[in-house]
Amino acid sequence: MDSKESGIDWGGAPQCAKVVCESSKLERTIDWKQGLAIAIGVPLLILPSIGYFASYLWSFAIIVWGLSVFQGFMQNLAYGELATAFPNASGLPGFAQNVFKGKGKDKYDKGKLIGGFSAWSYWFAWNPVLAIFAILVGSYLYGLIPALAGYSEYSLSLAAGIVIFGALILINSRGLSSGATMGYLLAFLSLAPLALITLSPFISGDFVLSNITGSWLPPDWAWDFHHILILLGIFAMAQWSACAWETAAIYGPEYKKPGSDVPKALFSCGIVCFFTYVLVQASVTGTLGISGLLDQPISPMLPLAQAAMGPIGAYISIIMLIAAMVLIIQTAYLGSARAMHSLATEGNLPKVFAKINKNGTPVFAMIVIGIFNLALISLGTPTAILAASAIGYVCANGISLFAYVKAKNDPRLAALDRPFKAPTGWKNVALMFGLFNLPLCLIGVVYLNSLEIGWTSTWVGFIVLALYVPLWYYSQHENDVRKDPQSQTV
Repeated sequence: MDSKESGIDWGGAPQCAKVVCESSKLERTIDWKQGLAIAIGVPLLILPSIGYFASYLWSFAIIVWGLSVFQGFMQNLAYGELATAFPNASGLPGFAQNVFKGKGKDKYDKGKLIGGFSAWSYWFAWNPVLAIFAILVGSYLYGLIPALAGYSEYSLSLAAGIVIFGALILINSRGLSSGATMGYLLAFLSLAPLALITLSPFISGDFVLSNITGSWLPPDWAWDFHHILILLGIFAMAQWSACAWETAAIYGPEYKKPGSDVPKALFSCGIVCFFTYVLVQASVTGTLGISGLLDQPISPMLPLAQAAMGPIGAYISIIMLIAAMVLIIQTAYLGSARAMHSLATEGNLPKVFAKINKNGTPVFAMIVIGIFNLALISLGTPTAILAASAIGYVCANGISLFAYVKAKNDPRLAALDRPFKAPTGWKNVALMFGLFNLPLCLIGVVYLNSLEIGWTSTWVGFIVLALYVPLWYYSQHENDVRKDPQSQTV
């Protein structure tokens, strides 16, 4: 909104004396290295799933992680091209909205609804990461500091959420480059110890290859319909972690040179993810064995740290994990805030979420997301939250890949300049992975949820996604009023 529309004269460029100003245009302030620093939290999303995947797949979980990162490369080649075709779009949320929206003649455009739903699904995929890892931070603090034993894990998680969310709002309100600086710091604090713990068993000789080769799959595993659905559900949840480095593209409107910065940030993060996911799962499985891994399903890195560093290893690893969790929370916080900003600027959410402060940060969206996640913490079950958000992620990826196919087939969109291009015929690859997400992975994760925690998380996922419809219709009414103020009734 410019000064004329808002009725406020900012004297040229927005001075924004208020906490949130009326401008909605993000500023190009970062390069690919800073984008990578923010997205580098993604490899650490393996932490809550190491034991969970092994409980179903044993050593085959290593293969699943490798295949999932490979899936990320296949999908992100398409997203990298879309990022340069739409340099002002905020990653997956922006791509789908730009491709599917109509010509603006209809008040309720179905294509715009589809694109907006994809962005909303993406928001729901990243948003609960804040609550999930705030709960885990509270849990680790509960076990680390004996003096906190008198408090409940919920109160510690809530306190951790308030402190972390509040600090991240203050830090990132200064601009995305401030978030990148924190990313550099936390990447060192978390990735360096993670690499040390992961690689130490290979050097010390504690890693035993037969622990992997002798236990590829559980004895009762059969390639029947039941187990294939479980595998599809695991792939859906693995994608939530191993393909999430696409978040590097969400800062498209804030890269100085999006045509080159986006692909560099994307695939640099992808390479880090591949080695992280495969090596971490292999190291834990080869060192502890399946029985030792299943004895520590929530925190299998702790006994690995003890073996690598001695008695103090557990404490060091907990501190490392907490730093890693803060980094993951920041990655998710910035991604979900940009998703809301993108939705609002495209007219698919109320315009208030498009507001940014003088440093180009959607602070209002960050505040709302923080409050929402403080409410989610009350659920107290990270697995249920993750299972629900994975439903949103497969929807976002599926629709975004279909958007790539449409962008290649539509003559108007196909004519757009693309400084980075995926290989010839990639629309067929995108279509294949789009169908893998929708419907196959969606069916799989719903089935897996029903086995693990009943239907609660599935209903939560579908209800949150469905909430988008009334919000979208309200936004279209709001857009119509802005076009014709006289149509507003008093």
